[in-house]
Amino acid sequence: MPLEIVRQDITKMKVDTIVNAANTGLKMGGGVCGAIFYAAGVRELQEACDKIGGCNVGEAVITDGFNLDAKYVVHTPGPIWQGGTQHEADLLQASYANSLELAKNHQCESIAFPMISTGIYGYPKEEALQIAVSTISAFLLKEDMHVYLVVFDKKSFGVSQKIFASVHQYIDEHYVEELESVFQFNRSLPKMMEPMHEIDMPEPKEVQSSLDFIFDQMDVSFSEKLLQMIDAKGMTDVETYKRANIDRRLFSKIRNAADDYSPKKKTAIALAIALRLNLEETIDLLTAAGYALSHSSKFDVIIEYFIKQANYNIHEINEVLFTFDQPLLGA
Repeated sequence: MPLEIVRQDITKMKVDTIVNAANTGLKMGGGVCGAIFYAAGVRELQEACDKIGGCNVGEAVITDGFNLDAKYVVHTPGPIWQGGTQHEADLLQASYANSLELAKNHQCESIAFPMISTGIYGYPKEEALQIAVSTISAFLLKEDMHVYLVVFDKKSFGVSQKIFASVHQYIDEHYVEELESVFQFNRSLPKMMEPMHEIDMPEPKEVQSSLDFIFDQMDVSFSEKLLQMIDAKGMTDVETYKRANIDRRLFSKIRNAADDYSPKKKTAIALAIALRLNLEETIDLLTAAGYALSHSSKFDVIIEYFIKQANYNIHEINEVLFTFDQPLLGA
């Protein structure tokens, strides 16, 4: 199942378990921790935590969710940032990994994380995000679980500034091309309206050949085209849907409804990213689904940027899409 980045109050997430960025004494704190205690019921949750007694940094324990929509709360103390010299990265990774394992052991199918340690603990947001995403991604390559990274506001979200700047520049250079082409098209209208006898028309056979090609393409459904490409790339179904950040049930629907399935555009693009298709191949797959890439769409321009860079890390792409308030791939 996929990883999603969502802007939401974590206490309102309808998942099997939410994760509390706890302190080692498992006492009610401020920020996310305080909000979870209030939503779950301060007395009930504190009593449950007191029975456990405490939790070391990087480890995880679990309690009931009480008044929350979530059945459980996983409590994990993240590291306090001390300049990166006290194994903070290893401890933060352990917080995510141990929380995921604990949720799996309690048969949870969905879990929601806050950005651990990025609040008053001072962990740099960009590095914390990369650790969260890489740890969760590695887990999802082996396990099926729907994982959410819950961001209350963009201030707590740290996308790579280098990538952000590159994408921003690419958007500035390409996002207006559609408007410019329309302007150039309008200026050329008088020439296009010349009498028909002055324009070189294609021979009937050439026209028929082009139409035959188009109709042949239309006969291939999206699912058929996708399965052909999976075989051509030598990939398995599991590799494909996990890299595409979609769940097994959706992929099964695509495979079993070969002629009738019409994907959302973001799903089609997610599968193109999973297959590491170049721009021409991506357009070919999108065409089979009835879509195209357009420079009048910021979403499409961002996707084009990553494909041209041959960067097929779907979670990194989603981080940038989230920053630019665009739909995310997969999920």
